[in-house]
Amino acid sequence: MIELDGIDVSYGNIQVIWDLDLHVSEDDAVVSIVGPNGAGKSTLLKVMSGLHPVDDGRVTVWGSDAADLDPTDIVERGFVHVSEERNLFGDMTVRENLEMGAYTHRDGLEDTIREVYELFPILEERSDQLATSMSGGQQQMLAIGRGLMAQPKILALDEPSEGLAPQITDRVFEKIEAISEEITVLLIEQHVNRALKMAQRAYLLENGRVVREDTGTGLLESDHVKEAYL
Repeated sequence: MIELDGIDVSYGNIQVIWDLDLHVSEDDAVVSIVGPNGAGKSTLLKVMSGLHPVDDGRVTVWGSDAADLDPTDIVERGFVHVSEERNLFGDMTVRENLEMGAYTHRDGLEDTIREVYELFPILEERSDQLATSMSGGQQQMLAIGRGLMAQPKILALDEPSEGLAPQITDRVFEKIEAISEEITVLLIEQHVNRALKMAQRAYLLENGRVVREDTGTGLLESDHVKEAYL
């Protein structure tokens, strides 16, 4: 489980998150975080990943204080973050990118790659192709597949539909739904309607604060969410 307890976060002199509480459990299928651009959503994932420190409060990763862990420790414990930028190794092949995702879990490498190929058949078809030569949708699938190679307990996806055509977005969401049957998905997504429909629990983040926590359906039926985001 990941727990954020009363955290404050800043970039230099600019505070971006205030006294924020949030938790994600392996018992969840999908937890969505929605809100406007600049609300601090991506910063939360960086904090959970150990990529950005907190000024106050506490982040707990399966019982361990995140302040005592480095990003590799957090991945090994089961939290894997697929960033909005994807950060693929463009001059490496699809297969090589997947292998890089398994750097903390080399045992059973071939079995894990086979599972990823079953979820994303296009990756097997393009296994020898350079990542940089793939389409945007294929690169997104590769980024998610590489995240799965680390055998996560919680897979955090930051704007997985960013820049994708509607038809490709539909396919990506189908894959996310399939993943959530086995692995907890923490989802940040610009398509608020879809993100909330998928979520068992959801957080509405505005101006660096959680203004509401509810079921996905509960937030979807909120007048404020309807007026501001749908």
